[in-house]
Amino acid sequence: MKIFIVSSCILGLECRYDGKAFADLSDKLKDCITIPVCPEQLAGFPTPREKCEIVGGDGFDVINGKARVLTESGKDVTELFLKGAKMTLKICRIVKASDAILKDLSPSCGVKSIYDGSFSGKRVKGVGVTTALFLKNGIKIRKII
Repeated sequence: MKIFIVSSCILGLECRYDGKAFADLSDKLKDCITIPVCPEQLAGFPTPREKCEIVGGDGFDVINGKARVLTESGKDVTELFLKGAKMTLKICRIVKASDAILKDLSPSCGVKSIYDGSFSGKRVKGVGVTTALFLKNGIKIRKII
């Protein structure tokens, strides 16, 4: 049976920045082994927490030191996002998962799009920090939300 790393918030766990779950799609994944993860919680962020966005690019740019992750009040939390991504990749390797199902728009897990860094709700093409690290390490990313 295939093992998937899955964004915790799409399995009904209340771990998003606003203290809520995004959805509960566990029924859609009942025939899979799912390992729920929240890179932001793994990095030490509390729940709830201040909204964060990538400023100056996407997750690949963060990894390459060309973009930063900031809170809405302007605090630089880039290193925590990198820490959470690395810890999530480590879990992926421990459980020998080759695929991940992640929630789009997140600065950690964004699959196809993220917010533009202006905290205005504008979306742009790009990936989150964890997604970028997974892709750089050969983990296949699937989006169901």
